[in-house]
Amino acid sequence: MAIKLKVPISEEEIRKLKVGDEVLLSGIIVTARDQAHKLMVEKKPDFIREYLKESVIYHCGPVVRKNEDGSWSFVSAGPTTSIREEPYQADVICEYNVRGVIGKGGMGKKTLEGLKKCGAVYFHAVGGAGTLIANAVKRVVEVFKLEEFGTPEAFWVIEVEDFPLVVTMDSHGNSLHEKILEDSRKKYEKLIGKK
Repeated sequence: MAIKLKVPISEEEIRKLKVGDEVLLSGIIVTARDQAHKLMVEKKPDFIREYLKESVIYHCGPVVRKNEDGSWSFVSAGPTTSIREEPYQADVICEYNVRGVIGKGGMGKKTLEGLKKCGAVYFHAVGGAGTLIANAVKRVVEVFKLEEFGTPEAFWVIEVEDFPLVVTMDSHGNSLHEKILEDSRKKYEKLIGKK
């Protein structure tokens, strides 16, 4: 049975989550990729701070459509590979009081330490399901840096409802990605006869 989480998310709620928990996330979250993370670390902009507090960052380069009334709709919202944000992610989590990060492929030790220290988790979203995930995006609240960064790299502030996720890195130092890597390494070494 999936755990229902609604933004804003308290640190207490996040620290209850464990690797393997299935979550349905609702509320206001923010997409952010390479340029956005670099900006958040180097310039610490205030315009995004209120949206990130006790919220979630989504590593996503959406495909969007501008409607006749000037509003935006998400056509596709699949996750992008998260490891590219490893140099920045822990600092962003702690600086902006972020409670979760959504992406695919997991992240490294620096981010895992940031999750422990500041009370956050990494959520895995299903890659290749961008159109399906876009159905969970109910509206675009605001967009920042669109002209400067372009559509994939802009900060899209979106409202989601029952966004399906799995916790794969928790605030207790556990990482499903590390476990799978270690298990795979052991099987590989067994296959090639290495002890």
